Amino acid sequence: MGNFLTNQQIASLVEAIQSAEDHSTGEIRVHIDSNTENRDAKTAFEVFKKLAMDKTADRNAVLFHVNFEQKYLTIIGDIGIHEKVKQSYWDHLHDYITAEFAKGNYYQALKSAILETGLELKKHFPVEGENPNQLPNEITFS
Repeated sequence: MGNFLTNQQIASLVEAIQSAEDHSTGEIRVHIDSNTENRDAKTAFEVFKKLAMDKTADRNAVLFHVNFEQKYLTIIGDIGIHEKVKQSYWDHLHDYITAEFAKGNYYQALKSAILETGLELKKHFPVEGENPNQLPNEITFS
């Protein structure tokens, strides 16, 4: 991961995802892209679909698509969660993460955003009974 995240920090982010998903039916994924040179959301949407994030039962998956080298971040909330939190929520989260990235706080920014997203998912999609993990928690790379 170059100078952005250590292996230990990546493992800790996976734990944060597990913790954030504990009390919600929502799913959170982080994808770190080191290959794409264009700075547009199209690539993030392709990753979102490739990871089957549009297939969750409540349509409440959230993707953090990051390209550290290009200084680019896209957050995609599927239709279920997006209808609840509106665009202003994503804008606020994006502003926070990018401000922290600018200070070099890559790990802490992602961890905080994951945990905050988990709180929002819990508010709108609390667990009622079984809570199967619909998507893997590991961070993906390209």
